[in-house]
Amino acid sequence: MFRLTEALRTGKTLPTLRHTVLTVSAVLAGLLVADVALADARMAVVPKRIIYPGEELDAGQLEEVEVTNPNIVKGYAESIGAISGLVSKRTLLPGRVILTSALREPFAVARGTTVSLIFDNGSLVLRAAGTPLQDGSVGELVRVRNKDSGVIVSGTVMDDGTVHVVVK
Repeated sequence: MFRLTEALRTGKTLPTLRHTVLTVSAVLAGLLVADVALADARMAVVPKRIIYPGEELDAGQLEEVEVTNPNIVKGYAESIGAISGLVSKRTLLPGRVILTSALREPFAVARGTTVSLIFDNGSLVLRAAGTPLQDGSVGELVRVRNKDSGVIVSGTVMDDGTVHVVVK
C-alpha cells in the first residue's frame, strides 16, 4: 500500500499497476493449475494381503492409493465403500489394483441347500421346497429342482433367499 501511495504522488502509477495486475494474475493461474492437478489425482483400491477366490472383501483388507500410472486401464475400483461386501472371483495380490470384473455379489442361494419356491400368478400362489442346481446372487435366474415332484424349474433369486418361479 505504501508503494502505491508513493507511486500516486510521484506519478509512476501505470508501471506499478501493471506489475500488480501481473502478479495477481500469476498467483491466480498457479491456484487454477493446482486445482486441476488435484482434480486429476485418481485413487485406486489395492489389497493389503493376498485375497483368495470366494473371500468377502472388507475395509480392513483394503487401502486406497493414488494412481501414478497415466496409462492404467479403466475398470478398477476407486473407493473402498464401492467394493466392500463383494466377493473375489480371482486371487487378488497386495499392491495391485482391483478390477471390478474380478468381483461379484455374494450368493443369496447356494447349490444343494433347501430354498422356498414361490409361484405367483395373481390370485394363485403356490409354495414348495426346492434345491438349487447352481449358486445364485440376487436377481439372477437359477434352475431349481422341486423336492416333491423332481421337476426342474427356473426362477429369479430374491433378497430374502426365496426363488420366484418364472412362467415358460
